[in-house]
Amino acid sequence: MITNQSISPDAVISSSALIWDFSQVRENVRIDANTIIGSYVYIDANVIIGKNCKIQNRALIYDPSVIHDGVFIGPGVILTNDKNPRAIQVRGEIKESANWEKVGVEVFEGASIGAGAICIAPVKIGKWALVGAGSVVIKNVKDFALVVGNPACQIGWVGPSGFQLKQISDSVFECPKTLTRFEVINSELYEIII
Repeated sequence: MITNQSISPDAVISSSALIWDFSQVRENVRIDANTIIGSYVYIDANVIIGKNCKIQNRALIYDPSVIHDGVFIGPGVILTNDKNPRAIQVRGEIKESANWEKVGVEVFEGASIGAGAICIAPVKIGKWALVGAGSVVIKNVKDFALVVGNPACQIGWVGPSGFQLKQISDSVFECPKTLTRFEVINSELYEIII
Protein backbone atom coordinates (compact mmCIF):
# COMPACT_ATOMS: atom_id res chain seq x y z
CA MET A 1 0.00 0.00 0.00
CA ILE A 2 1.34 3.41 -0.98
CA THR A 3 -0.14 6.43 0.79
CA ASN A 4 1.79 9.38 -0.66
CA GLN A 5 2.78 11.09 -3.90
CA SER A 6 6.60 11.23 -3.53
CA ILE A 7 7.38 7.92 -5.22
CA SER A 8 9.19 7.71 -8.52
CA PRO A 9 7.33 5.80 -11.23
CA ASP A 10 10.68 4.10 -11.91
CA ALA A 11 10.78 2.49 -8.45
CA VAL A 12 9.84 -1.18 -8.16
CA ILE A 13 7.78 -1.70 -5.01
CA SER A 14 6.08 -4.92 -3.91
CA SER A 15 2.32 -4.69 -3.62
CA SER A 16 2.62 -5.91 -0.01
CA ALA A 17 5.09 -3.16 1.00
CA LEU A 18 3.71 -0.30 3.09
CA ILE A 19 5.01 3.27 2.75
CA TRP A 20 3.70 5.94 5.12
CA ASP A 21 3.02 9.59 4.34
CA PHE A 22 5.71 12.12 3.47
CA SER A 23 8.36 9.57 2.54
CA GLN A 24 10.31 9.95 -0.70
CA VAL A 25 11.35 7.01 -2.87
CA ARG A 26 13.61 7.83 -5.82
CA GLU A 27 14.13 6.19 -9.21
CA ASN A 28 15.45 2.65 -9.60
CA VAL A 29 14.70 1.75 -5.98
CA ARG A 30 13.55 -1.80 -5.25
CA ILE A 31 11.47 -2.55 -2.15
CA ASP A 32 10.51 -6.20 -1.62
CA ALA A 33 7.51 -7.91 0.01
CA ASN A 34 6.13 -7.00 3.43
CA THR A 35 8.61 -4.19 4.05
CA ILE A 36 7.33 -1.21 6.05
CA ILE A 37 8.68 2.29 5.44
CA GLY A 38 7.76 4.89 8.10
CA SER A 39 6.94 8.58 7.64
CA TYR A 40 9.48 11.13 6.35
CA VAL A 41 11.93 8.47 5.17
CA TYR A 42 14.23 9.37 2.26
CA ILE A 43 15.31 6.51 0.00
CA ASP A 44 17.79 7.65 -2.62
CA ALA A 45 18.04 6.37 -6.19
CA ASN A 46 19.25 2.80 -6.78
CA VAL A 47 18.76 1.61 -3.19
CA ILE A 48 17.74 -2.04 -2.78
CA ILE A 49 15.63 -3.09 0.22
CA GLY A 50 14.79 -6.74 0.86
CA LYS A 51 11.64 -8.33 2.23
CA ASN A 52 10.27 -8.12 5.78
CA CYS A 53 12.28 -5.01 6.67
CA LYS A 54 11.18 -2.19 8.98
CA ILE A 55 12.53 1.27 8.30
CA GLN A 56 11.41 3.76 10.93
CA ASN A 57 10.50 7.45 10.62
CA ARG A 58 13.03 9.99 9.30
CA ALA A 59 15.67 7.45 8.23
CA LEU A 60 17.91 8.65 5.37
CA ILE A 61 19.22 5.92 3.06
CA TYR A 62 21.56 7.02 0.29
CA ASP A 63 22.57 5.45 -3.06
CA PRO A 64 24.01 2.77 -3.37
CA SER A 65 22.86 1.20 -0.06
CA VAL A 66 21.74 -2.43 -0.02
CA ILE A 67 19.49 -3.65 2.79
CA HIS A 68 18.95 -7.42 2.93
CA ASP A 69 15.90 -9.31 4.26
CA GLY A 70 14.59 -8.82 7.78
CA VAL A 71 16.59 -5.69 8.62
CA PHE A 72 15.44 -3.11 11.20
CA ILE A 73 16.46 0.52 10.64
CA GLY A 74 15.58 2.73 13.63
CA PRO A 75 14.22 6.28 13.58
CA GLY A 76 16.63 8.90 12.31
CA VAL A 77 19.28 6.43 11.08
CA ILE A 78 21.55 7.73 8.30
CA LEU A 79 23.34 5.49 5.77
CA THR A 80 25.84 7.77 3.99
CA ASN A 81 27.43 7.46 0.54
CA ASP A 82 30.42 9.81 0.29
CA LYS A 83 33.69 9.15 2.15
CA ASN A 84 35.14 12.57 1.22
CA PRO A 85 32.18 14.97 0.88
CA ARG A 86 32.64 18.35 -0.75
CA ALA A 87 30.09 20.78 -2.26
CA ILE A 88 32.62 22.15 -4.74
CA GLN A 89 35.62 20.95 -6.71
CA VAL A 90 39.16 22.24 -6.12
CA ARG A 91 38.69 25.19 -8.52
CA GLY A 92 35.36 26.21 -6.98
CA GLU A 93 32.94 24.64 -9.50
CA ILE A 94 29.89 22.94 -8.03
CA LYS A 95 30.50 19.23 -7.54
CA GLU A 96 28.03 17.09 -9.51
CA SER A 97 27.19 13.39 -9.32
CA ALA A 98 29.73 12.55 -12.04
CA ASN A 99 32.51 14.14 -9.94
CA TRP A 100 32.55 11.57 -7.16
CA GLU A 101 32.43 7.85 -6.65
CA LYS A 102 29.48 6.86 -4.48
CA VAL A 103 30.17 4.19 -1.87
CA GLY A 104 27.46 2.37 0.03
CA VAL A 105 26.39 0.76 3.23
CA GLU A 106 25.32 -2.89 3.05
CA VAL A 107 23.19 -4.26 5.87
CA PHE A 108 22.87 -8.04 5.98
CA GLU A 109 19.99 -10.32 6.99
CA GLY A 110 18.36 -9.73 10.36
CA ALA A 111 20.65 -6.88 11.44
CA SER A 112 19.28 -3.96 13.49
CA ILE A 113 20.49 -0.37 13.55
CA GLY A 114 19.30 1.63 16.57
CA ALA A 115 17.74 5.11 16.55
CA GLY A 116 19.95 7.95 15.40
CA ALA A 117 22.91 5.78 14.39
CA ILE A 118 25.05 6.92 11.48
CA CYS A 119 26.85 4.46 9.20
CA ILE A 120 29.72 6.09 7.30
CA ALA A 121 30.14 4.34 3.94
CA PRO A 122 31.71 2.16 2.85
CA VAL A 123 30.77 -0.27 5.62
CA LYS A 124 29.05 -3.63 5.96
CA ILE A 125 26.78 -4.47 8.90
CA GLY A 126 26.87 -8.25 9.39
CA LYS A 127 23.99 -10.72 9.73
CA TRP A 128 22.04 -10.40 13.00
CA ALA A 129 24.39 -7.64 14.20
CA LEU A 130 23.04 -4.90 16.48
CA VAL A 131 24.20 -1.29 16.25
CA GLY A 132 23.31 0.63 19.41
CA ALA A 133 21.29 3.86 19.27
CA GLY A 134 23.35 6.94 18.49
CA SER A 135 26.41 4.99 17.39
CA VAL A 136 28.69 6.14 14.57
CA VAL A 137 29.85 3.15 12.51
CA ILE A 138 33.09 3.74 10.61
CA LYS A 139 34.25 0.13 10.07
CA ASN A 140 32.63 -3.18 9.17
CA VAL A 141 30.53 -4.90 11.85
CA LYS A 142 30.83 -8.69 12.20
CA ASP A 143 27.88 -11.08 12.06
CA PHE A 144 26.13 -11.19 15.49
CA ALA A 145 28.28 -8.33 16.86
CA LEU A 146 26.89 -5.79 19.33
CA VAL A 147 28.50 -2.38 18.71
CA VAL A 148 27.99 0.95 20.47
CA GLY A 149 29.59 4.39 20.70
CA ASN A 150 31.38 6.97 18.59
CA PRO A 151 33.22 5.44 16.92
CA ALA A 152 31.25 2.21 17.34
CA CYS A 153 33.16 -0.58 19.09
CA GLN A 154 32.14 -4.16 19.73
CA ILE A 155 31.08 -4.82 23.32
CA GLY A 156 29.56 -8.27 22.90
CA TRP A 157 27.50 -10.61 20.77
CA VAL A 158 23.75 -10.90 20.07
CA GLY A 159 21.67 -13.76 18.74
CA PRO A 160 18.83 -13.64 16.21
CA SER A 161 16.39 -12.95 19.08
CA GLY A 162 18.11 -9.58 19.66
CA PHE A 163 19.30 -10.36 23.20
CA GLN A 164 22.92 -10.02 24.24
CA LEU A 165 24.55 -13.45 24.53
CA LYS A 166 25.88 -14.65 27.88
CA GLN A 167 29.38 -16.08 27.99
CA ILE A 168 29.38 -19.59 29.50
CA SER A 169 33.00 -20.59 28.75
CA ASP A 170 36.06 -19.14 27.04
CA SER A 171 34.57 -19.45 23.57
CA VAL A 172 30.92 -20.47 24.08
CA PHE A 173 27.99 -18.07 24.42
CA GLU A 174 24.28 -18.70 25.00
CA CYS A 175 21.13 -16.74 24.17
CA PRO A 176 19.21 -16.10 27.43
CA LYS A 177 15.89 -16.21 25.55
CA THR A 178 16.21 -19.19 23.20
CA LEU A 179 19.09 -21.05 24.94
CA THR A 180 20.75 -21.40 21.53
CA ARG A 181 24.51 -21.77 21.87
CA PHE A 182 27.22 -20.12 19.79
CA GLU A 183 30.98 -20.52 19.58
CA VAL A 184 33.67 -17.99 18.75
CA ILE A 185 36.16 -19.39 16.25
CA ASN A 186 38.91 -17.09 14.91
CA SER A 187 37.09 -13.99 16.22
CA GLU A 188 33.85 -14.92 14.42
CA LEU A 189 30.66 -16.22 16.06
CA TYR A 190 28.95 -19.39 14.81
CA GLU A 191 25.79 -21.13 15.95
CA ILE A 192 26.44 -24.55 17.44
CA ILE A 193 24.29 -27.03 15.51
CA ILE A 194 23.51 -30.13 17.54
